[in-house]
Amino acid sequence: MKSRRFKDRARCRFCRDKATAIDYKDTQSLQKLTTGQGKLFSRKRSGNCAKHQRMAKAALKRARYIALMPYVGGQN
Repeated sequence: MKSRRFKDRARCRFCRDKATAIDYKDTQSLQKLTTGQGKLFSRKRSGNCAKHQRMAKAALKRARYIALMPYVGGQN
């Protein structure tokens, strides 16, 4: 029983929510995945699986392109 709870917690946040895609318009969740400088956290730091890390990267790039997220720097 204990090992199962640990396994659930160790999974990626998007896998736990059974997300099929990461929305680029959801800037609040994207901000949780970025540093103060606007860089994307590593997989080890964010806890994402490889599939969702790639989706997060693409969503962040789209959000930057249409100016929802900054390329450099934090919230001014």
